[in-house]
Amino acid sequence: MPDRFNSTPPGTETTLLHRVLVASAELANVPPAFAAALMAANSALVTLVWDARLPGLPAVLAGAMTLAACLVNWGLLAALPRAGRSFGPPLPPALALCALLALGGLVLALLWPALPVLALWLTAVTLIAAYATWIAPFRLTVTQETLAVRGLTSPLRLIHIGDLHIERITARERRLNDLLRELKPDVIAFSGDFVNLTYRDDPRAEADVRAVIAQWSAPFGIYAVPGTPIVEPLPRVQAFVRGMPAIHLLLNQWHTAETPAGPLHIAGLITTHDLPTDRAALAETIRRGPSEGARLLIAHSPDIAPEAAEAGFDLILCGHTHGGQIVIPGLGPLFSGSAYGRRFIRGRYTLGRATLYTTRGLGLEGWGAPRARWFCSPEITVWTLTPEGGN
Repeated sequence: MPDRFNSTPPGTETTLLHRVLVASAELANVPPAFAAALMAANSALVTLVWDARLPGLPAVLAGAMTLAACLVNWGLLAALPRAGRSFGPPLPPALALCALLALGGLVLALLWPALPVLALWLTAVTLIAAYATWIAPFRLTVTQETLAVRGLTSPLRLIHIGDLHIERITARERRLNDLLRELKPDVIAFSGDFVNLTYRDDPRAEADVRAVIAQWSAPFGIYAVPGTPIVEPLPRVQAFVRGMPAIHLLLNQWHTAETPAGPLHIAGLITTHDLPTDRAALAETIRRGPSEGARLLIAHSPDIAPEAAEAGFDLILCGHTHGGQIVIPGLGPLFSGSAYGRRFIRGRYTLGRATLYTTRGLGLEGWGAPRARWFCSPEITVWTLTPEGGN
């Protein structure tokens, strides 16, 4: 197993999401033979419980069907890197899926002990897992938004990108760059997390990050901020953009893009995920910036949005949450990674005069998390900024 799966990164956050990520990574170290034994034990438990309701061959078949589903899911996950789809460790999600499959089998034994129903359960979970890992992460969508902004004299096209989380270049990154060429943005804003946590110190991942972003082009500039510090410490981010003068890395700084629509004042923040620190950085950045005209803030996390709205920004572009990445219909996202929980987890919000947008991003969580999306497709957002009042 690669070294990157074998140690906890220094400075790991204390949020529930990151504690789960660290715990899941430990499962990558389980020997495959032991993992197979765990799956067999789960299936044996299913057999035992079913035997109390449907003795003999039906109970044996219930256990065998459960074990087969566990092994199929493990095989599908292990095939992802070989197919160039994603590059996380297969064992943590495989073991989690096996536990889910077995739990469903136990519940069905108590409530509805019929082999066709068990087969339906096992098939449904397997198909959902396959879609969430093989297909959904690559269904890149384009979200169109319009906003009237004071100080502009004509429309301006801005594309917001977030959370690349590159492990290796895949069909998703190739599609992203095809879309950027087709859409021809005037300005590009990137809200952080170039690389996947698991691959943050991987030389090939760095080369792939640089290969992707080197193709970005916008006549009035590309503006980026660093992401979560444990994912990409500042020296890593600086290495990603080194030698690319078109990309302006804004570190608690302003840059004014002189466009045919008028000046667009862009501020970019370093996000530490320590709210007092980030609020102080925002206040100092605002103090040094323009007080009038079209003002855009790029920050990795939406946690700073209420203060940014009070400061008079027109548009606040953030990411970090991945929109929840796994969304259960009727329940919503499982995790947010935000201090505000699900309040600003994805999409457009109006905060007084300001508009906040939290992108679902493009990439996926690292470490032992499943490289999966469900009811939360990756996105880029195309903003048409128009003059306020239609002038």
